[in-house]
Formats: sequence, C-alpha cells, structure tokens
Amino acid sequence: MAIIVTGAAGFIGSHLVEVLLKQGQKVIGIDEFNDYYNPALKRKNIAHLHSSPNFQFIQGDIQLLDWQTLLADVEIVYHQAAQAGVRASWGQGFHAYTERNINATQVLLEAAKDAKHLKRLVFASTSSVYGDAETLPTHEGICPQPVSPYGITKLAAERLCGLYHKNFGVPFVALRYFTVYGPKQRPDMAFHKFFKSILRGQSISIYGDGQQTRDFTFISDVIAANLAAATVPQAVGEIFNIGGGSRVPLTQVLNMMEEVVGRPIQRKHIETAMGDARHTAADVSKAQKILGYQPQVSLREGLTQEWRWVKQLYT
Repeated sequence: MAIIVTGAAGFIGSHLVEVLLKQGQKVIGIDEFNDYYNPALKRKNIAHLHSSPNFQFIQGDIQLLDWQTLLADVEIVYHQAAQAGVRASWGQGFHAYTERNINATQVLLEAAKDAKHLKRLVFASTSSVYGDAETLPTHEGICPQPVSPYGITKLAAERLCGLYHKNFGVPFVALRYFTVYGPKQRPDMAFHKFFKSILRGQSISIYGDGQQTRDFTFISDVIAANLAAATVPQAVGEIFNIGGGSRVPLTQVLNMMEEVVGRPIQRKHIETAMGDARHTAADVSKAQKILGYQPQVSLREGLTQEWRWVKQLYT
C-alpha cells in the first residue's frame, strides 16, 4: 500500500515526503510545478529524494490525472497542494485560486469516495479561514470569517471535504495551519524574504505598524501533526488548529532575528496589505487532546534553522 502527497515539491509537502520515506513508506508525490514562485526551488526541494526506490514522482495537474488508477492501492492521501498567498488572491489572480484550491480538491474528493483502500485524506487548511477572529486564541468552533479571497477558497475546499465525509464517508481530517516557517519556506513568505534581505544588506518592508501578531509554527511540528492526523482513529471528520504555541508581534520577531543573525536590521514601514488578519493565535487544545499534538520547536530555534538554510540557498 502507498501514500500520496499532493504538492510534494512544495514547502510542507517536500518535508512530509522526506519523513515518510525515512519511515520506509512507499510514497507517490504529485506536483505540477506551477510558476507561483520559481519552479527551480521546488525541484531542488525534492532532488535528493528521487534516488529512493520507494518514491514515485508524477508531474501533473490534479484535475487531469487518472485518480481511479492512482488511488487503487493507496491508504493515505496528504492533500498539501494549493494556490497559496493572501495578497496575490485579489483581482486577476483569483482564477488560479478557485481552480487549484476548490476545483482540484473536488476532483480528488470525487475519486476518494470510490477508493476501496483509502483510510485517511488529510487536508491542508489554513488559519486564514478565521480572518479577524473575535476571540484569541481562536478555537475550531468559532465561525470562520475570511478577509481574503484566498481564505474564502480554502474554506470552500474544507467544507467540500465535510460534505464528502457526510454523504460518502470520505475519511477526511482538516488541519488549519498557523503561519508555518522553517527551511524550504516559500520565497514569498515573510521570514524567507526577511532573511534574504538581511543577506543582501537591504531594508525589510513591514506592513503597517509592525504590531500585528502571528502564531508561528515550525515545519517539523506541522509534519508531526500530519502524521498523527493520518493515524489517530478519532481524528476522522474533524478539523484541528495547528499552531506553534506562541503569539508574537512582528517587531519582537525582528528583534529576535537581529540576535540570530548578529547584526541590526534596517526596517521600513509600508501600507497595511488588504486581506491580512491583524492577529492570529491558535487554541490547539483539541489537537493536543485528540492528536497528542505538542509543538516542540521554539521560535528562536526555528529562526536559527531557517537562517542557516537561507544562507546556504543564496551564498
């Protein structure tokens, strides 16, 4: 029996494939290498994995693949593929979000309902479904109110998973990630951009006043949550927040970055971006109780690891 990882060459997907292969699992990785960011970075993410005899890679669009054949001997699907990014989801770019987040998920779910051996479909959701949540930390029972088109499409896909579970018994679990960071982070994400600017001696652009807070979650904690979501019986049909356990203002993160890199950071403030939530904070008590989830990596340690990786990438 095999495991499928969609978005296998992306930030989270590539880490997940690597861990699964280390566990001795047979993995089918799927990625279309779209151009949202440089495909060369994605190819680099999984280059070292192709030599594994347990790894099969398929390049293709989720909507065009023969899912009936692909799912014939598959027990677990980790659906990590998505069109990410809040700011790019406005205007002309929205079409890519509906195609890759909603339509692609529906195609996968339609095939999953007839898959004989499927035990779990783990769906990568996002804290962006909450928008400007009225309650912090935010628990899963709070009504989602996305403030970006991206958040709308991820919520729609999450709801589709729920419908296919209710009507056809598709064994889904949704994980709402809170600001994931670490090595292989996408180049459009804040920490990657910040560290790259520091390396090049450039100033860092900060949206608004810098007092916005985020619940930062290290990549290895997200991977642990995925593995638990795929195996714990009580997780089926449930939605879980996956956060890092500490809500930190951006200015404090930059101060910590200065300590990590050992030099002052030039900062310039720009207008607040549309679609950005002011604050995020995850109540992870449900994930702790059912998945046994417990974030292990502190923000300082996580930043140190990402800085090491960025230096290696650009020097």
